[in-house]
Amino acid sequence: MPQDAPTPVDFWFDPLCPWAWITSRWILEVERQRPIEVRWHVMSLAVLNEDKDVPEEYRKGLAEAWGPVRVCIAAEQKYGPEALGRLYTELGTRRHHEKQKFTREYFEAALTAAGLDPALADAADSTAYDEAVRASHKDGIDRVGQEVGTPVIEVEGSAFFGPVVSPIPRGEAAVKLWDGVVAVASTDGFFELKRTRTREPIFD
Repeated sequence: MPQDAPTPVDFWFDPLCPWAWITSRWILEVERQRPIEVRWHVMSLAVLNEDKDVPEEYRKGLAEAWGPVRVCIAAEQKYGPEALGRLYTELGTRRHHEKQKFTREYFEAALTAAGLDPALADAADSTAYDEAVRASHKDGIDRVGQEVGTPVIEVEGSAFFGPVVSPIPRGEAAVKLWDGVVAVASTDGFFELKRTRTREPIFD
């Protein structure tokens, strides 16, 4: 890698997760201020929780999680991984800010706004992409272990879950958090830092 090249930062997301959405907007804020390049990947809460003992209400919610990750994989296969960031922004804005449901119209609108073929909305109901979803998910989760969720981030060989934060850190606060997270994650033998959530996701 050239000396002045940006540092790759790999980010695994599930469009269903509001916390991952906040973290993704934070990492884009960091990218505007630091020489990093975010590379987007798909992971799946449905896959993560399929063999876990989770509340029935939560499991019912996961049933709709397959559609968006399938559409993301279909877009990646047709256009390459660089399309994922644009599509995720359109999917997340509609889902988390506008509270839209995962309908065909939702997928078509997001794909069109991202400059992608709206016919890829067909993928939402197709199991043809599930193997690729599982492979992308496994790639991310294998870096951090099973006892985590989305997002997963890896930078320079250090992978971690999170950070889980609300609202979205902006400006200097975003960079300060980035420096701290990377420092902690790159510390040999470090595993966990956590406290109870006292607020819901805030999408400023």
